[in-house]
Amino acid sequence: MKPARICIIAGSDSGGGAGIQADIKTVTALGGYAMTAVTALTAQNTLGVQGVEGVAPGFIRAQMESVLRDIGADALKTGMLHSPAVIEVVAETLAREAADVPLIVDPVMVAQSGDRLVSDEAMAMLRAVLIPRAQLITPNLPEAEALLGCKLDREETMAEAAEALRALGCEAVLLKGGHLGGESLVDILAGPEGMLRFEHKRIDTRADHGTGCTLASAVAEGIGRGLTRSTAVDRGRRYLRRALETAVPLGSGHGPVNHGHTVTPFALPSTGGELS
Repeated sequence: MKPARICIIAGSDSGGGAGIQADIKTVTALGGYAMTAVTALTAQNTLGVQGVEGVAPGFIRAQMESVLRDIGADALKTGMLHSPAVIEVVAETLAREAADVPLIVDPVMVAQSGDRLVSDEAMAMLRAVLIPRAQLITPNLPEAEALLGCKLDREETMAEAAEALRALGCEAVLLKGGHLGGESLVDILAGPEGMLRFEHKRIDTRADHGTGCTLASAVAEGIGRGLTRSTAVDRGRRYLRRALETAVPLGSGHGPVNHGHTVTPFALPSTGGELS
């Protein structure tokens, strides 16, 4: 059986906890096959983002065309798209090369450290040309606030906000409530089928860098393998929860989750050779 082919269009995280690196680890750990089109390079670690270098839009297009025309895709996932020109070329290329492939848009705007990653102009372009194309968008509360222009600081406002985000043209919204305080963490999935509420006890850990990228990629892999949207979200949340629970502290700030918890360690058999 072929693995689900997931084409990821996002930025790189040199620290390995978020971005393209987290996407590849997640898709692979869940049994899928990850392809990438890198949109930006970041100098980044557990303490924050020290620098960003964008990739030329024409070369982003070339990366996308290269993998989509040869390998194909069962689902698409976008992450950090830092400029209007990048968003425009991504939307245009997807419309031409993968119009019928499910698209999951993670509207990455703010890093875990609070660093702003995209311009206001890029956010406006995202709303105009990419979100209406998405089967699912996966904003956290600060990203939802930026998209809607209102404050979301209570769980009671999340359902209404999710429907307001759907009104931007996407098919469904997974609104993540991790930025709210309290012992429980609540996410809302709103779509044509109705609204689902997911809740679990908050995990007390600093190893939470890249949780948004990880969850969106896990959901994309599930949708790519043919799961229903709600099942893919539930499976993705359970994968992320275990990745948080088993994470080993790395770095001095917000460390990465344990993407590889599904992989059983094994020892390579000896070949009988000797070191020379």
